[in-house]
Amino acid sequence: MGRLHLIEIQDQRWFPNFLRDHVTDGLQFVFDLVNLYRPIAGRLRNALDQAGTHHVVDLCSGAGGPWPRLCQVFEQERVAVDGSLTDKHPNARAARQARDSGGCSIRFHAEPVDAIHIPASLAGFRTMFTSFHHFRPAEARTILQDAVEKNQGIGIFEVPKRSAKTILLVFLVPIGYLLSAPFMRPLQWSRLLFTYLVPVVPAVLWFDGIVSCLRAYSPPELLELTYGLSANGYHWQSGEQRGEGVVPATVTYLIGCPSGAQSNPAVSQ
Repeated sequence: MGRLHLIEIQDQRWFPNFLRDHVTDGLQFVFDLVNLYRPIAGRLRNALDQAGTHHVVDLCSGAGGPWPRLCQVFEQERVAVDGSLTDKHPNARAARQARDSGGCSIRFHAEPVDAIHIPASLAGFRTMFTSFHHFRPAEARTILQDAVEKNQGIGIFEVPKRSAKTILLVFLVPIGYLLSAPFMRPLQWSRLLFTYLVPVVPAVLWFDGIVSCLRAYSPPELLELTYGLSANGYHWQSGEQRGEGVVPATVTYLIGCPSGAQSNPAVSQ
């Protein structure tokens, strides 16, 4: 594989949780502002239909990821989706906001959840947004294998990509964060301190963003991880969904569904 599995700062155990929360808040700002994953809403809806469930278990959710905006899309299309957002390091503030917000029946799971060791109580179509690149190939295959063995659908969706265009777009993230941090609510002095006086948060957003692109799997590499994982008629498809709008990001996807989906694995555009 051509990917480079370099370290991401927010993954490190020594990185303070309150700074990790500020970083995930910054990423959440991008998701809420740009709606990067809007182009895959149709594919995700079709995958849920094929898997025979609209109950979602989102892994590595950060501060909610694209789900607040995707919920709006599904509500406009009158598609009922419910489920749980999970993370190994739950963002308590984001969890409270999700609990108190109305209009979407996807809520944060309070307990830490490791994507490699998913509790049996969390059944549903599994999704991962901007997080699969965190895992080395052996770990990534374990995540996919567990979905097959548990007969659960799974959707992997990634904006990070090993391309010059995507890496250049990463530079916009810390700039946007610097401009927006004073207006993010609730107002936290630690956010302002570690954004402007000691600019740890924008630096981590920039560094980890670059590393995420270098870690990203291509569609053929994602399919390579699925070889031999086709028990009980399980079907895989992978490709890239081109975006539109102000930031036309391309979303790389891998979707796996239990029996009832189409026949052979394929790479699609």
